[in-house]
Amino acid sequence: MKPEPAYQVLRDRLRDQITRGRYADGARLPTESELVARHGISRQTVRRAFQDLVAEGFVYRIPGRGSYASERGRRYLRQLGSVEDLMSLSDDTTMDVLDGLRRRVDVDAASRLRLDDDVVYTVVLRRLHDGIPFGYTVIHLPPAVGVSLLGCAGLRTGATSTHTVISLVEPHLDTPIAEAAQSITVARADPATADAVDTTPGHPMLRVDRLYADERGRAVELAVSHFLPEQYTYRVTLRRSS
Repeated sequence: MKPEPAYQVLRDRLRDQITRGRYADGARLPTESELVARHGISRQTVRRAFQDLVAEGFVYRIPGRGSYASERGRRYLRQLGSVEDLMSLSDDTTMDVLDGLRRRVDVDAASRLRLDDDVVYTVVLRRLHDGIPFGYTVIHLPPAVGVSLLGCAGLRTGATSTHTVISLVEPHLDTPIAEAAQSITVARADPATADAVDTTPGHPMLRVDRLYADERGRAVELAVSHFLPEQYTYRVTLRRSS
């Protein structure tokens, strides 16, 4: 039997130490240099082990500061491979509506939704996992879609829901959602974002912009989300085309 790769041995050892409480939630882990010297392995081996632990939600990394243990179950791991995965975000999270669905003028959002004028319908929410806030999202809808959802109790200020907005949108469309174009960048938390997810203004955030379109290519929702990197792991599965 072939021996386990060195990165898997280190990964499993660190995971076991975190699980057993040797490294408590938020505890700083040994540096790459310390692990290289301690175990006689390469820096690339250490990095590969950390990559797996980050993806699994056992470790989070703060640039310039180091790697930290994350209590299993407190940090939200999301694995995405399809539009259905995006729409099922509500399976294990909840959303608090901070600012209910309302009509407003937003030139940038209207342009990205490819609208003829500047009117959109907007709802602001935060998403939680096990009661811990990890994301702040501003969602813009075309007027035709927004008007159809004005009576939805789950989109009123103060509501708590187990749905995603896109899952509420789709039943009101005459053709189903076909795709979601997504961009991922890094941004700093503004005061509203910081207040929603219990962090400080200026804190580094993962920004995810997602534009949903139906089978006719019409934009039906623009979602701009900011996620706390300490509480959220984002994993995408890429498959080779046949």
